[in-house]
Amino acid sequence: MRIGLLTEGGYPYVSGEAGLWCDRLVRGLEQHEFDVYALSRSERQEAEGWVPLPPQVGRVRTATLWEAVDDGIVRGRRARRRFAECYGELAASLWTTVPEGEAALEADRFANALYGLAELARDEGGLPAALRSETAVRALERACRAPGAHRSAREARVPDLLTVAARLERALRPLSLDWYEDDDLGAVDLCHAASGGSAALPGLLARHFCDVPLLVTEYGVRLRTHYLTEPDSPPAIRSLLAAFHGRLAAETYRRAAVITPGNTHARRWQERCGADRAKLRTVPPGMDAAPFAEAGESPECADPQTLVWVGRVEPAKDLVSLLHAFAEIRRAEPGARLRIVGAPCGPEGAAYLAHCKGLAAQLFPDEADGPHAVGRNPVSFEETGGPELPSRADAYASGALVVLSSVVEGFPAGLVEAMFCGRATVSTDVGAVVEAIGGTGLVVPPRNPRALAEACVALLRDPARRERLGAAARARALELFTVEQNITAFHGIYLEILSRTPVRRVALDDAGEPLPFSVPAEAHVPGRWSDHAARVAARGGPGAARSGPGWATDAPVRATTPVSATEGAAR
Repeated sequence: MRIGLLTEGGYPYVSGEAGLWCDRLVRGLEQHEFDVYALSRSERQEAEGWVPLPPQVGRVRTATLWEAVDDGIVRGRRARRRFAECYGELAASLWTTVPEGEAALEADRFANALYGLAELARDEGGLPAALRSETAVRALERACRAPGAHRSAREARVPDLLTVAARLERALRPLSLDWYEDDDLGAVDLCHAASGGSAALPGLLARHFCDVPLLVTEYGVRLRTHYLTEPDSPPAIRSLLAAFHGRLAAETYRRAAVITPGNTHARRWQERCGADRAKLRTVPPGMDAAPFAEAGESPECADPQTLVWVGRVEPAKDLVSLLHAFAEIRRAEPGARLRIVGAPCGPEGAAYLAHCKGLAAQLFPDEADGPHAVGRNPVSFEETGGPELPSRADAYASGALVVLSSVVEGFPAGLVEAMFCGRATVSTDVGAVVEAIGGTGLVVPPRNPRALAEACVALLRDPARRERLGAAARARALELFTVEQNITAFHGIYLEILSRTPVRRVALDDAGEPLPFSVPAEAHVPGRWSDHAARVAARGGPGAARSGPGWATDAPVRATTPVSATEGAAR
């Protein structure tokens, strides 16, 4: 089977999001061939290069989303008119108040406009400049000022519209790519989008132009990500872009053959965006358990008084609440220690880390065991890679209890790593935390230091309970979250989709003859497979032998009607 793997800011780039699970998927399904179509998000990502690719990756095609592209095309009057009509319809479908019962019509309106732009881009060689043109901005302005437009759209000003036009051009950049020919994405058996949004757009166009089935995997829904990452944007920009992401998500879910959320939290968001429940298959992300095996098999090596937090340092992790909770823990358990292990995420993360270190110094002055001993702070800020903590597994193994204090979380990969290590956990009830840990850890409300402290103290004082929870957590993680189960699930989904997809083409050899075994054995070949007369005879109808049962005919019954490869594909 030939798979077109579609990514945005991920595989095969070294620093890509979700690149690790894509790499494990490709390496685990070595019986299939993969073509990778990757969209990069930054110049730095391009400069860092790719991860080593396995031999089953046959081709890699890339495009950028971060640099402005000028196609240099001078379009005629007819092309300009087509663009103004399609883009105007796209904008109007986003920001018009829809009466109850007409949502499907607006969804069709958006889809028709989107595919109209795609066909225009194919005819004209791309649309990057047109999507940033004055025509595009004026179309946005007309849609915002039209009767029935949303209130937030009516409040948009010219600077807001310029920003929205630039962001839409970036999101719609895949429309202008030359990936949708019969020898490109049209030659794959299945498109697998590793996320929604712009990554799934090439899959939508491959389905539109070449009828290639689409599988969409999301561990975080793009609309939710937009709300979380744009809190300080002007309301008009935030609302207008949210409408676009919502419409694009709905169209993606409508056209996808199967949708695979990584957890129930993402699944609820997908259903909210219009996904059909019949298409949803929850597939938890596969994680490599091998690096954590030694820690998981020797839980007695942990310091019984040490709590560990591991992750990226950023405001969403709410380390401030964790530090205040630890102050209460120290009052109940004076010997407790807290190890915060992780690097800051960007400039904002670096500033947050400095703030947390200052807060820790205020809450916990350096303490010494005696008059001649050197004082030390019970809270330490560390990073993996040093002599004390060479790896994340060593970080988890250093403590008897792992804490997660986030206020925003998708799938808690760090929590699952702690479960692989057989550690008991105390977590805040956010994202997919409860789904991940099941009943193998304690869960408290977010931004509640007192509840977090009480749960931690309860486990610090009960080693037997900690041991039971840790063993149960490890068993659960090994059952649900390993690479093997993830690969097995996607292999089955690939076969399921292909078995319901008619053969679209017949591969020919150099002599122009049909190439044997060019179609995967699982592919659905449409047509009538049984001869009607044979079925009648076999059931004792006209022409059947009268001297015995219906299946005992005098002459052998031909089981199938001969169908050539060309005829089968045509049907």
